[in-house]
Amino acid sequence: MAEIAQTSPDLSPELAAIEWLHEREQVPYRQALEAMERRNAAIAAGDERELVWLLEHPPVYTAGTSAAEGELLDPRFEVVKAGRGGRYTYHGPGQRVGYVMLNLAKRGKDVRCFVHAIEGWVIAALADFGVKAWSVDERVGIWTKDIDGREAKIGAIGVRVRRWVTMHGFSVNLDPDLSHFTGIVPCGIEEYGVTSLARLGLDISPAQWDEALIAHAGEFLATLDKSETNSCQ
Repeated sequence: MAEIAQTSPDLSPELAAIEWLHEREQVPYRQALEAMERRNAAIAAGDERELVWLLEHPPVYTAGTSAAEGELLDPRFEVVKAGRGGRYTYHGPGQRVGYVMLNLAKRGKDVRCFVHAIEGWVIAALADFGVKAWSVDERVGIWTKDIDGREAKIGAIGVRVRRWVTMHGFSVNLDPDLSHFTGIVPCGIEEYGVTSLARLGLDISPAQWDEALIAHAGEFLATLDKSETNSCQ
């Protein structure tokens, strides 16, 4: 891993039970995949804590298990099979990625609730910066109104669960080069564009974004807890 800084020690006991890593430098995508594989096995075995890993990658196109060959329009960057659900996604500088490795065996064993909880978590963090965002049942991702008034994607979600331990997670566009998304059909959805916080006129640093996520992490975990009583909404 690149140089890291852990979150402040004043986390609540519930959050402090999870390891939080904030990368200051870009992490190559294949390196991150290998690290997630190792951590997944360690969490499942009870040898290491759950982990939320916040980072950025050098430019890369990643292919989920449902990726269609025709949706890779211009492979100008490395293309990596990710093993997660979903289709093609772009990762690169200016986009904050959150890899969420939690043990669902202790959190209700409800993958749908896990995805729903991530959606709500990202939407709540965006609201802290005045951005109204939402999820759409038939479209994967996090959506908002672009500067032209049209609906556009500002965040992507793709997860994998092995041994009931989650891998991968979500990404949010802080200030990436949006032209890089034109090499793929993002998540297989052609009719909608991609936007970013910078395009919406907001200058948000990775540290500010991470702080907003942590501020709403308790709500995220509480949503997962509801899955045990079948009340995850």
